[in-house]
Amino acid sequence: MPRKPSATPTEVELEILQVLWQRGSSTVRQIFNILKPKRGTRYSTTLKMMQVMTEKGLVRKDESVRPQLYRPARPREQTQLQLVDHLIQKGFGGSAVDLVLRAAAANRITTDDLAQIKRMIDKAKGKR
Repeated sequence: MPRKPSATPTEVELEILQVLWQRGSSTVRQIFNILKPKRGTRYSTTLKMMQVMTEKGLVRKDESVRPQLYRPARPREQTQLQLVDHLIQKGFGGSAVDLVLRAAAANRITTDDLAQIKRMIDKAKGKR
């Protein structure tokens, strides 16, 4: 029995979603033209990726216009939350604290990030 496609976007799918989140609804040709210099991909590969992403529910296709337009199925923030949850579950055994500690240890958190995190913690404390 074939494995169910993962709803978690792959690296290439995320690149396509980034284009769609930045540009809005786009044709395969428009997406291809943006990705070609960076990926060196062919149009047929981009088209196939869009078909796969439609099947996975990552993008929606508007067939009422020609050429067809694709748009993200979910907002960027929702997809990012899904990716973080997946990473926490698979990479950190369900521990969000471990994720944050590793990000801090890798010097991935800037002073501005820390200030924003502090504001979020203070806001969360105020809700209790």
